[in-house]
Amino acid sequence: MTVQSKKITTKFKSIIKKLKDQNRIDDRTLVYINNLTLEDLLAVKFELAANHINNRLYGFDIWRAMPHIVKEATLKFAISTTKSKKDASRFLGLTYLEFLNICKKYEIDDFFNQ
Repeated sequence: MTVQSKKITTKFKSIIKKLKDQNRIDDRTLVYINNLTLEDLLAVKFELAANHINNRLYGFDIWRAMPHIVKEATLKFAISTTKSKKDASRFLGLTYLEFLNICKKYEIDDFFNQ
């Protein structure tokens, strides 16, 4: 199979494009985000979320949920930066079947098709 005939299944699955299309982000915001570290960005997001509930995060175990949060974000990134689901699975070091099961678990197809 040549590169040209390879089926492209993730080509138009950009998180940035999706957020722009939903008017949730613009180029100016992307510049600001780009100047933050990933750790700063997560801390800001957590602080903003906590502000809405008067900083009462009791009952939500952030520490134990963190691996799932990071895995979901990494999965979305892999899909948005590769040309196919098989490429994304290879990028993540997963078998294709493992990748499909993880996509189902995190409802990734629903995320990109909304």
